[in-house]
Amino acid sequence: MDNYFHFDSLVWHWPIAIYLFAVGISSGMVLMAIIIKRWVASDAAQSANVMKATAITAPLMLFIGLGILVFDLAKPLSFWRVMVFYNPTSIMSMGVALFQVYSIVLFLWIFSTYQQAFSSFGKRVFRQHSKAQRFYLSLLNTAAGFGKKMDLVLFFLAILLGVYTGFLLSALKSFPMLNNPLLPVLFLNSGVLSGIAMLLVICIGIFKEPMHSVSMKFVHKIELPLILFEGLLLISFFTGLYFGGGQKMVASISALSGFWGSVFWLGVVGLGIILPLLVTQLPAGKQNKPVMLTMSAIALLSVLTLRVFILYAGQLTIA
Repeated sequence: MDNYFHFDSLVWHWPIAIYLFAVGISSGMVLMAIIIKRWVASDAAQSANVMKATAITAPLMLFIGLGILVFDLAKPLSFWRVMVFYNPTSIMSMGVALFQVYSIVLFLWIFSTYQQAFSSFGKRVFRQHSKAQRFYLSLLNTAAGFGKKMDLVLFFLAILLGVYTGFLLSALKSFPMLNNPLLPVLFLNSGVLSGIAMLLVICIGIFKEPMHSVSMKFVHKIELPLILFEGLLLISFFTGLYFGGGQKMVASISALSGFWGSVFWLGVVGLGIILPLLVTQLPAGKQNKPVMLTMSAIALLSVLTLRVFILYAGQLTIA
C-alpha cells in the first residue's frame, strides 16, 4: 500500500488534502449561511441554527486547516514570515493573505451576529473593572458595526477561498492533471457540498432542528443540483484531460485505473454521486433523519476522498 502513497514524483502528501478539505468546509458553510440569512429565511429564528453552526464550525475548520499547513512545513516556526512578508508571485503567500483577510471579516461578521451575547459575556468578565469593560464594549460595538455591513464582502471572500483550494494545486505546473482550469471550480463546488453536509449534521444531529424547517429544506433542495453539477465537472475535467493528448492523456488513464481509479469510482463517483441520486428516489417517508445524517456523513467522506484522489493521482504523471 505504501507504493500508492509514496512515489518518486510525490511533492505534497495527505496533510495537504486534509487542509484543502477543512478550508472547503469553512468556505461552503459561510456561503450557505449568508444565502440563507439574506435570501431564504424570513426572520432570524429560521436561520438561527445555521448561523450558530457556521459561527462555531467555519472558523474552527479554518484554523484546523491552517494548523495542518503550518506543521506540514519543514520549518513551522518560521511560518510567521509568510504572514508578514507577502510575495505576489507565490500562490501560497497570496493564499495566506486571503486567509488573514477572510478570518478578520469572518470574526467581524460573527461579532455583529452575536453582539448581545458577546456584550453580556464581557460585562460578566469585567464586572469588577469598569474601564476595561467600557474599552471592551467599545471595541465590540465598533467590530459589530463593521460586521453588519460585511455580508456581501464575506460572501465574495468565501468564494475566493473556495476556488483558491483548487488554484493552490493547479500551481503545480509540472503535473498535467493538476494544472487544469476546471480544478478551482470543482473544488469550490465540492466545498459547498461539504459545507451543506456539515450544516445538516450539526443542525439536525446536534441542534435538533426539524428536517423540514425552512433552512434545512433549502440546503437539502440545493444539494441535488450541486451533485449533478459535480458530475458534469468531473466528466469535463477528465474528458478535456484525455483528449489533450500526450502526458495529459497518460495522466487521465493513470488516474482512472489501478488503485487510484478504484478510489475515484467507488469513493467519489459511487458514494458522492450515484448513491445520493439513488437515495433521492426513495419514498418521502423513508428519507428520515437517520438516512439524512448518514448521507451527510457519506458526503463529507466523499469530498475528502476527492481531495485525496486529486492530490495523489494528480502527482502520478509528470509533464
